[in-house]
Amino acid sequence: MSRNRVTWLSADDPPNSFPPVSSALREPDGLLAAGGDLSPDRLLAAYRQGIFPWSDDGEPLLWWSPDPRCVFLPGDFTVSRRLRRDIRQSTAEIRVNTAFTDVIRACAGPRRSEQGTWITAEIDAAYRQMHTMGWTHSIEVWQDDELCGGMYGLAMGKVFFGESMFSTRPNMSKLAMLFVANRMLAGDLAILDCQVVSSHLLSLGARTQPRAEFRALLDQLCNPADPVRNWPDSPIHCKDLLPD
Repeated sequence: MSRNRVTWLSADDPPNSFPPVSSALREPDGLLAAGGDLSPDRLLAAYRQGIFPWSDDGEPLLWWSPDPRCVFLPGDFTVSRRLRRDIRQSTAEIRVNTAFTDVIRACAGPRRSEQGTWITAEIDAAYRQMHTMGWTHSIEVWQDDELCGGMYGLAMGKVFFGESMFSTRPNMSKLAMLFVANRMLAGDLAILDCQVVSSHLLSLGARTQPRAEFRALLDQLCNPADPVRNWPDSPIHCKDLLPD
């Protein structure tokens, strides 16, 4: 692939027909391919290589692998003094996979800082299908039996590929991330992929990781490429997320 063109995929192409991630464009950062489809096999092949779909309404299906990557490793997530205080005073609890459709649609809702959404109807349908297959998961924050924050993503091996998060009350998406951070400290997960670098994520302790290094980690952590299934069945009080 040249530096000013992307590979076009057909829905008839084999799922694992992406070009090497090293051939992704520098501008826009990480644009690798266009077209194809959102079949489960293609999505799994993409994530396994550090590739994810991201398109606005009305655009072709676009596939990305930015360099560097934004990630959390075990121990990276920073709990500020203020967040610690708010958690101790909170009655919120974490539930997993009890309201996946509600979470993805809340993530697709309007944001004050953005126009439109990249979570199209096709993305919504594809990730809900992946949820029924055990690949995608919702980390939900509930308070007074109201869903007030959370995140969703795809989990493979020991990697949680975070897709999007939302909050209707302060700090609620941070609680979902803290839950995943605790799963990393426990050894159930080894990396939280946040895809694109942002100042907000860096302020929470995220780091940038060269794409080649991230890709090499996936070879270790996604092998075997099995879905993550050992999520808690019962709600977890947010206070229990804090270290002793």
